[in-house]
Amino acid sequence: MALILVTGASSGLGRNTANALADDGHDVVVHVRNPERLTDADDTARWKGVITGDLAELDEIRGVARQAAEFGRFDAVIHNAGTMRSPEAITVNTIAPYVLTALMDKPARLICLSSSMHRTGSTDLRRLADGTASYDDSKLWVTTLALALASRWEGTTSHAVDPGWVPTRMGGAGAPDDLTAGHRTQVWLATHHDVTPSTGGYWYHRRTQTPHPAAQGEEFQAHLIQVLERHTGVPLD
Repeated sequence: MALILVTGASSGLGRNTANALADDGHDVVVHVRNPERLTDADDTARWKGVITGDLAELDEIRGVARQAAEFGRFDAVIHNAGTMRSPEAITVNTIAPYVLTALMDKPARLICLSSSMHRTGSTDLRRLADGTASYDDSKLWVTTLALALASRWEGTTSHAVDPGWVPTRMGGAGAPDDLTAGHRTQVWLATHHDVTPSTGGYWYHRRTQTPHPAAQGEEFQAHLIQVLERHTGVPLD
């Protein structure tokens, strides 16, 4: 049994991920922006706890980290929360995973939700500071962050996952990919005892793929972390 945090779990992929993990017997803590959206008592009864906060606001990201700390060290953290709206996308999709990771006790496993659209993201990190980043940019940067963390801490693995274009609120009802397949990789990476490569990778439906070249570049990884540290005022040990 593992203790696992899933962000952005009020609906869609996050909720499906949380419920699948709980059904497998794990202790699941979910994060939601708006607790009023948790209307299904059967779901909430499965979970160990619920923490709240708007990941588009830096102060509230810090509050989410404080709430998470009350549960102790997590075995796995799944950074599922995301948005396509600008300018919130950079904060929710990239800054929140960075700040939560920096402020929380290091888990055994980190999983960040990416997108195939990261391949058209920009490496111009001036967009991070001036608020002009696109959704594609934010997904390139969170993919880079995940792969950077894969080699940073002994005892912690870190993966990026493309769940596909699935029919959620964000993906839209006409999205062509399988919604169920969209969460299975995250569940597997968070709990399976034998994941190869073990330290980290970029995944789509339980198979590794080659991400944007910059995401694997040590120079860009280091530059991204420096920019995130400077922008948030939160250092990464």
